[in-house]
Amino acid sequence: MPHRTTRTHAVGPRGRGTHRLVADALKAAQPGDTVVVAPGRYQESLELARRVVLVAEQGPGTVVLAAPPGGAPALRVLGPDCLLRGLDLEGADPGDPAVTVTAGAGLVLDRCTVTGGRIEVRGPEGAEPGDFREGEEGTSAVLLRDCRLTGARHAALRLSGGARVRIESTTVTDIDGVGAVLAGTARLDVTGLRLESTTGSGIRLRGRSRLRMTESRLTSPGRAGLLLEDTAHALVTTTRIETPGTAGLHLGGDSHADLTDTRVLRPAASALVLQDAARLTADGCTVTAPGANGLLATGTARARLTDCRLEDCGFSAVHLSDRAEAAFTDCRVRRGAEHGFHVAGSAVLSLTDSTVGEIALTGVAVTDEARATVTGCRIDTAHTGVAVASPAGTRIDRSTVVGAARAGLEISAGGRAVLTGNRVTGSGAAGILLDSGSEATVEGGSVEGGSGSGVVVWTGARPVIGGLRIDGTGRNGVYFAEGAGGLLTSCDVVGTRLPALHLAAGAAPRLRRCRVLDCPAAFGGDGSAAPVLEQCDVDGVPLAFVGALQPPAVPAAPVLPGAPVLPGTPAVPAVPLPPAAAPAELPTAEPEEEHLDDLLAELATLVGLDRVKHDVQSMVKLMQAVRLREEAGLPAPPLSRHLVFAGNPGTGKTTVARLYGRLLKALGLLRRGHLVEVDRSALVGEYVGHTGPRTAAAFNRALGGVLFIDEAYSLVPESGGHDFGLEAVATLVKLMEDHRDDVVVIAAGYPADMARFVGSNPGLSSRFTRTLLFEDYSAADLVAIVEHQAREHRYELTGPARLRLLHHFETLPRGAGFGNGRSARQTFQEMTERQAQRMAEAVTPTPDQLSTLEPADLPAPVLG
Repeated sequence: MPHRTTRTHAVGPRGRGTHRLVADALKAAQPGDTVVVAPGRYQESLELARRVVLVAEQGPGTVVLAAPPGGAPALRVLGPDCLLRGLDLEGADPGDPAVTVTAGAGLVLDRCTVTGGRIEVRGPEGAEPGDFREGEEGTSAVLLRDCRLTGARHAALRLSGGARVRIESTTVTDIDGVGAVLAGTARLDVTGLRLESTTGSGIRLRGRSRLRMTESRLTSPGRAGLLLEDTAHALVTTTRIETPGTAGLHLGGDSHADLTDTRVLRPAASALVLQDAARLTADGCTVTAPGANGLLATGTARARLTDCRLEDCGFSAVHLSDRAEAAFTDCRVRRGAEHGFHVAGSAVLSLTDSTVGEIALTGVAVTDEARATVTGCRIDTAHTGVAVASPAGTRIDRSTVVGAARAGLEISAGGRAVLTGNRVTGSGAAGILLDSGSEATVEGGSVEGGSGSGVVVWTGARPVIGGLRIDGTGRNGVYFAEGAGGLLTSCDVVGTRLPALHLAAGAAPRLRRCRVLDCPAAFGGDGSAAPVLEQCDVDGVPLAFVGALQPPAVPAAPVLPGAPVLPGTPAVPAVPLPPAAAPAELPTAEPEEEHLDDLLAELATLVGLDRVKHDVQSMVKLMQAVRLREEAGLPAPPLSRHLVFAGNPGTGKTTVARLYGRLLKALGLLRRGHLVEVDRSALVGEYVGHTGPRTAAAFNRALGGVLFIDEAYSLVPESGGHDFGLEAVATLVKLMEDHRDDVVVIAAGYPADMARFVGSNPGLSSRFTRTLLFEDYSAADLVAIVEHQAREHRYELTGPARLRLLHHFETLPRGAGFGNGRSARQTFQEMTERQAQRMAEAVTPTPDQLSTLEPADLPAPVLG
């Protein structure tokens, strides 16, 4: 049969084309023909029943195919291999389909826009979804390439049955509902998706549907970024999920997700949520600043994370409960408002070769009937390094705990653990704390430095400790409380400040082949004790216990560290503390002394802020006068150091607060002058009784310095009524009174809202008597900030670039999204990125070219 020659059919207004209606041209077209549509708006409901090509004559944005009223879609695809290029498809109702593709049909949308309705693809029922495999390209019944979907209600894209859809370089935006919904055995393959501003989840998978997504970005979905239910499966790589309204990724049922090189940024709730029997694997992923947990796993969910980062979590970075299991390898958890890892219920945690640091409460907390295995990890700067209150059996192996405010390793009442080859250094109260009723075995390792005792064995505890070295502790090497005992074998106690062993009344430990070196005494205590000594020595001399002991020079009476305790947390025994130790304050190196003149000079160098700088300088002079009166024996005038910083975001409030603390330190009015920055999420708890301890923990971290409460007005609801934020305010007022000479509180926020905060409690209005107003930066100020950033990073702006930058800031809209200094820093970052792209195209750029920012490097809106 001879090959048929394909034809082109023209559609246009009178005098321009053969056909006035697109539908007429489609009826005339044979398989393989092309229909070319002249610019205009065509209100038709089209059917593609055979293989045709439908194109806009003058390209995208010139032809609109609009569905007529009545519910019919703008386009219904019934046949295979249909192609639309450069057309705008418009639905009649945002809640109805604008495009439908039936089972067995095929469609390619190339550079098309679909607005006011969804794309609905139905596949054959009963088709198997298949699994995504490495290198598999897959086949699609529908392909969207360089398209834009907008203005739909319920969903922008709905796949059902065995539908197969591929998306390339496409934008989905402003959807009153979910970006894409998959059901049945549907399969969606996505590359380069930009999904923005949906009121529902970004992508929802149900049934046995499958999603493969790479190099995509989901921004501001109203609920979860990705929601998986039933037995759905998602394979996600090189993707960003930013500011979702709830979770970044929410898995339920028997669903499964594999994440690689994926980032979840600033979700309002927990970043990764696993429920029921869901499974998650994540490799090289990052979670940043979630409002709640970094990972929350319940039910029988299982998670495996490798080379992942969880940072700035509002609650515990990882919370496991019920019978959930999670394994973390080579991961990092930093800056958490509660625990690093909280393992509860009957959950199981495996933590290997990972780091946990700057945690407000406990690095790893194991409670209820849970168990954990911690191997080769480092826990740095937490209130407690590892706390075990579960009898299920936890192992801590070859790990390091540094700078714990309370205890490095703590086994609470009922807890059971084996500690092997660990190193604990710089703990505030105890290196290892073994509570009454705990069951602990310590094998090897060391406890070094710190202001407390090396090991505290509380009343009735009977640990087995072998091969442990205790070196240079601020109090005793081992503190045995009344009635404590246990077996110590081949342990060394070296260079303690108090006697190597403190034995309270009735203590009866057994010591075998232990050594005491360079300690002020072997024993101390205040009552009868009956230790059993076998082959022990002091500085090479055989050790013998000599009857009743005299009290040590420094009293060994236990002092509670004052740690906040969450509801349901086992009680913690009293632990000896040196008199100078602040109860819940993290031990840090003393900062270098700074001179007042240098700090005032630093204040003067800040860009803009003339009124603020004048106010701060006035307060410094007043405080100097107060100091002079006190030194002369005269009573000091009433002086409140607490401040309100009122200003829009990015106006330097945090920078000035940090400098204010250093100024007070230089004046001798604060011990440390450090800054602790918090917001509502760091102070307000999840349930009744949770807020007080959280607020106290944050406040205690600021003792000796400045507590900076950002968006403080959020603690006080505009509508009144009960809110946990009011409990935080009441707690703050009491703590400010109890520690009025040892902390400064700065409440910051929008000027219009701060009066509501101060007026919410009489205790606040009497303490916050001075407000500093931070005005928005001028365009010239913003240019100066960019130039400062450039100098710090060894860049230089040309004269034309500086002028263009000034124009950019003069014309930049100053709406709700304007960030003042933050906008300047973002502009600088964008300039360096654009310059880097420009240099990548140069053959051999010179050093001067690499460090010069030109007008071409400014953000695109300026160039227009």
